[in-house]
Amino acid sequence: MKISFIGAGSIAEAIISGMLQKQICANDNIFVTNRMSQSRLSELKNKYGIQTTYDLQKISHNPDMIIMAVKPKDAVQILKKLAPYTNEHTFIVSVMAGVSMNIINNTLNKDCAVARAMPNTSASVGKSATAISFNPFVSDKQKQLANIVFESVGITTEVEEKQLDIVTGLAGSGPAYFYYIVEVMEKTAQELGIEQTTARELIIQTIAGAAEMLQTSGMEAQELRKKVTSPGGTTEAGIQILKDRNVDSAFTDCIKAATDHSKKLGEMFTFQD
Repeated sequence: MKISFIGAGSIAEAIISGMLQKQICANDNIFVTNRMSQSRLSELKNKYGIQTTYDLQKISHNPDMIIMAVKPKDAVQILKKLAPYTNEHTFIVSVMAGVSMNIINNTLNKDCAVARAMPNTSASVGKSATAISFNPFVSDKQKQLANIVFESVGITTEVEEKQLDIVTGLAGSGPAYFYYIVEVMEKTAQELGIEQTTARELIIQTIAGAAEMLQTSGMEAQELRKKVTSPGGTTEAGIQILKDRNVDSAFTDCIKAATDHSKKLGEMFTFQD
């Protein structure tokens, strides 16, 4: 198996690391390139023993999958350079927000198998929630391969492409929402007299425990919340403040804003002959 990466950022590295740990692909069959940072390629080569090159022909020579992991603004330019080395058997998997499968095929000027995957930064610790969509040219074997690759860094679920903007706002940006909450909790704990290290340890374990309960208890979030919230108790007092401050509306608006911005990114791309 040969898997090529165009782009060498944190998501690309997380997938490379996950594949090697799960022994999905041999390191000498993983090829990576980027726009200009030779030092970054050298870092990945030394760390993982993979192949690095600026020769797009080598990148595109009979790979089972080409993973596009560049910034969306660079997508069209790079796809045009890649086009001469692709054919109807090429399988492109994009992790670029907002770049539709039609844009990819139109820019390549051919009907390739294309998938879009939306992992999040938790891929770096093997805990990504990745949504994947496929165009009609993707075979069952290619779908299976894509799922195997992204399951090496977490869980995967197949969605329609039109749902990917929502997934971006929900799961793609989601880790940042929780980090924001932790920031506030840590700051408040320090103001109330708890040392930062102690507060951080308690908060992280609280989040981990809550996530485990959601995964394993079989109960809905609302039911679990009610079990913790005794009438007249401390939790009820805290929850009431969240309700009074319309935190539920704030989170709804937050997710919608991220979703809308993902849609706007997609609207920026128009194919030009």
